[in-house]
Amino acid sequence: MNTLRSSLRQVFYHSNVLYSVRILISLAGTTFIPWYFGEIKATIPLTLGVVAAALTEIDTRLLNRLVNLFITLICFSLATFSVQILFPYPLIFIIGLVLSTFVFTMLGALGQRYGVIAFGSLLIAAYTMLGHQMFDDFYSQPLYLLVGAIWYNLVSFVESIIQPIRTTQQSLSVSFFRLGQYLDAKAALFDPDETEGFKAQLSQLAQANDQLIDALNQTKHSLFNRLKSYRGQAYIRNMLNDYFVAQDIHERASASHVRYQTLSQQFKHSDILFRFARILNLQAKACTKLAVCIKYNQNYQHDPIFEKYFSYLEEAITCHQGNAKLINSLMHLMKNLQSIDLLLSNINNEQQLSGQYTQRQLIDDKLSGFKDSWLRIKQNLTVKSPLFRHAVRMSLVFFVGYSIIQLSGLQHGYWIILTSLFVCQPNYSTTKYRLRLRVMGTIGGIIIGVPLTYLLPNIEAQLVLIILSGWLFFLFKNSQYAYATLFVTLLVFFSFGLVGESSITVASSRIVATIIGCAIAWFAVSFIWPDWKFRNLSKLVERACHDDCHYLALIGSQYLSGKNNDAMYRQVRRSVHENNAELSSLISIMTKEPHVNQDIIDNAFRFLTVNHTLISYISTLAAHRDKTISHDILSLFDDTCVFIINSLHGNQKMDKDLPHLRTVITDLVEKEPNDLNQNDLLVLQQLLLILDVLPETAQLASELMAKP
Repeated sequence: MNTLRSSLRQVFYHSNVLYSVRILISLAGTTFIPWYFGEIKATIPLTLGVVAAALTEIDTRLLNRLVNLFITLICFSLATFSVQILFPYPLIFIIGLVLSTFVFTMLGALGQRYGVIAFGSLLIAAYTMLGHQMFDDFYSQPLYLLVGAIWYNLVSFVESIIQPIRTTQQSLSVSFFRLGQYLDAKAALFDPDETEGFKAQLSQLAQANDQLIDALNQTKHSLFNRLKSYRGQAYIRNMLNDYFVAQDIHERASASHVRYQTLSQQFKHSDILFRFARILNLQAKACTKLAVCIKYNQNYQHDPIFEKYFSYLEEAITCHQGNAKLINSLMHLMKNLQSIDLLLSNINNEQQLSGQYTQRQLIDDKLSGFKDSWLRIKQNLTVKSPLFRHAVRMSLVFFVGYSIIQLSGLQHGYWIILTSLFVCQPNYSTTKYRLRLRVMGTIGGIIIGVPLTYLLPNIEAQLVLIILSGWLFFLFKNSQYAYATLFVTLLVFFSFGLVGESSITVASSRIVATIIGCAIAWFAVSFIWPDWKFRNLSKLVERACHDDCHYLALIGSQYLSGKNNDAMYRQVRRSVHENNAELSSLISIMTKEPHVNQDIIDNAFRFLTVNHTLISYISTLAAHRDKTISHDILSLFDDTCVFIINSLHGNQKMDKDLPHLRTVITDLVEKEPNDLNQNDLLVLQQLLLILDVLPETAQLASELMAKP
């Protein structure tokens, strides 16, 4: 009985299962209901309305869903009715098409909600062009498209009522799953047999860090969208606490108390590193277990075995005969891991966590009114804005596509515009990636679809195939774009087969339109204000240095005033890690862009590595900022922070000042050990580690910021 209950719970809380049910119900309604009433032709616009609505859905609480639906229906209505009414007048139509494309694209300046709705509006307009001859009157197709969108939202509303916080639970679960992967990657650095400088391990750790930052950001947005008005409820407080716990564990896990090469050399014949790695691996498993508990709404039980392993580790460190300063660093590292263990063990203790997270405020980046909306749009009305350039680019893409359709008279030529809409992205790399997959998926869909239309010619079978292909399209749209294109091509085949279209005619029109649309998109991103990512490198490096300095300065102030996890501190901490993740993504894109100097890529990658190391050393200071240090050390900390900040901003010459500062700190560490407590020693050792990587970090930053 318990097994059956557990299985049913997993089905009920499984995100993909419920999403699949929602899509299947929506598509079944738009296919079999028209069939039942003998209006089989209405299946096409109704199904396309569902597709447009599903692609523009934003998960949020019920009230916001109603607001989103209202705005969506207004934009959809303007788009579809204007196309249908102006279609017989090509000159007026093309002017309206270009202007509306620019305006809708610029709406992305207002945030994710409006950007998604704007894309859906352009999509509805393209769908209206495809079926402009399907009905004799001007209103039937637009109404069917809108009814399809309303039908999907109705099904989605019902699911939201049944499980109002499922998506947020899923996002939070993914964050802890990614946190577990990060801890596993961190454990790989405690390897006494490593001889190649931990290059592979550090690369894996950086990748895990990028995925974790992305998951935490998704959780933050989900908390805003879903839970903003329900803070007083206990389960909301618990979810906010869990989110803050994940952030704190990440900060502690990202800390580096000593160079890993030094550990590997000094403890090559000791079991200490294996004990550290074992605890990190077990904490990774604990995070994964917690992720499962959150996903399926179960209580998490922390494993008491950690206490035994920590005692064994402490005994091994205490008994080791070696460098006293290194042993001190290992003790601090062990205490840091014990703090992670304490956070995990208290995850269900709201009273305990509430004492740490007295300020539950999340930084809100949403619009505050019409004035704010206009200001955001106005700030983007410049050629320096990537959004403005993309809006102009999309307008010209649609202009060229429509002109080719009018000059060639290609049947179903409006697939050119539809293809360009999906393929043409703001940057060259993503567009090029989609071009290849779009063509591959379309060819694959044609190869499969043409035989199926002959093997299953009856209407009922084609209705089932429309549902299945639409369902598979949505399952693959975020993970496998080629497969998603394949299945949406099948959906097109079976849809047009309902109204007697020849599969060969549809296939030839589809492939020709796809190739033309991809060619226009490639030309646009290559020659119309191309948004080469390497041009953003200098600004991103500058922002990374600025936020690193801000993070260090806030930590220094808290050593004086006391530990504080307020909203400003958490925002700066998140920005530091986001910058590194964004830099990693930018370098990956730069490697795919033409005409990028390989030396710039190499320097950028090296800066990414040393900046990640710098952040890990700063994070160690952050992890121990609840400790008290002496007045003299605090004064030296402040002076060193000023030196580091000036160096990263290019306002400090290090030739003379750096050796002097290093000498002062080194003398304190080595010559006066009896006058230093453990906290003072920790701070001094971390400052030395930061000063070790500072020259290379500052030099690389200066070179990269000087690039255009």
